[in-house]
Amino acid sequence: MAQLALDNLVKTFSDGSDEVVAVDTVDMSLNDGEFLVLVGPSGCGKSTTLRMVAGLETVTEGDILIGDESVIGTEPRDRDIAMVFQNYALYPHMTAKENMSFGLKMTTDLDTETIEQRVTETAEMMGIEDLLDDPPKELSGGQQQRVALGRAIVRDPAVFLMDEPLSNLDAKLRTKMRTELKSLQNELDVTTIYVTHDQTEAMTMGDRIAILDDGVLQQVGTPLECYHRPANRFVAGFIGSPSMNFIPAAVEDGSLVHREFTYALSAETAAQLDGYEEVILGVRPEDIQLSTATGPEQTVTATVDVVEPLGDLFHVYVTIDGQQYTVTVEDGSNLGNGVTVGLRFPEDAIHLFDADSGTAIKNNETEIDEESPVAA
Repeated sequence: MAQLALDNLVKTFSDGSDEVVAVDTVDMSLNDGEFLVLVGPSGCGKSTTLRMVAGLETVTEGDILIGDESVIGTEPRDRDIAMVFQNYALYPHMTAKENMSFGLKMTTDLDTETIEQRVTETAEMMGIEDLLDDPPKELSGGQQQRVALGRAIVRDPAVFLMDEPLSNLDAKLRTKMRTELKSLQNELDVTTIYVTHDQTEAMTMGDRIAILDDGVLQQVGTPLECYHRPANRFVAGFIGSPSMNFIPAAVEDGSLVHREFTYALSAETAAQLDGYEEVILGVRPEDIQLSTATGPEQTVTATVDVVEPLGDLFHVYVTIDGQQYTVTVEDGSNLGNGVTVGLRFPEDAIHLFDADSGTAIKNNETEIDEESPVAA
């Protein structure tokens, strides 16, 4: 186990006469045994960052420290890391056992008996002890994923690196393996960076999550911090499903003014908007109060477009001034296309963002219990 620090990492690629900045001064550190999920849209620099830590990409600027030692210029085999790839990268001509032991044979001086003992113990931990003599082509996707994880575990590394290891599994198996993988990491207590584009995986698996966009680190925090206290509009929109609703509004005399409504703010919130002329009102679908009755003050009139029943919840898509927004309610059975409804945005649940920069001005007032588990 070890601490891991990324010190202002930069990675640029040359594209003819131009340079493309894939990772732009990423700076963060992981505690010993921490599970950090690196999340963001495709092309944001997640895998490139992981590959720099692994030594598979050269670092343009910055430093990487495992423990207290820089590994810049160190060969991948000498970094005491183990990596699990998206496509598992199993050797097709080898059995599961041979795949799991191959790295130990190539990079260590361990004797055959010790290697076999490690492989057997890891296989029992992963529940694949009966599959050790099978080649990858005879294994299911989930079984291949376990073999790939087992190959990493037998290395007993200081750091695990995982590059979207569940993305090739079907939805049901992905959910099951997500739980197993988090439990396994807790048991092994190994510092881990896990890369994904799936914000649900990030929210349910990570001790902390780091959100990247266009190579720039947007926020690092616990899942609940990033959900309830997003640093900017990008984080607010990326974390959470369905996504947060964003409504542009002008700031006038202590109120938010939209073409369809005026939202009167408390004196405290209005003071936070001093000097702003335009803001973005953000509110999560589950925080909107919906009613078919005539609305009180701070209620917006909207028209229902579509109702999606999910069993325990309903997603209701409504239109305000030609723009569609999402409301999540427990009972939407009495709603239908074309129904007029009133929407109320409780002030303690709203977010406000700078219309130009997207920086958060105000977040909702939900209390976050940092001692409680964040995994759902």
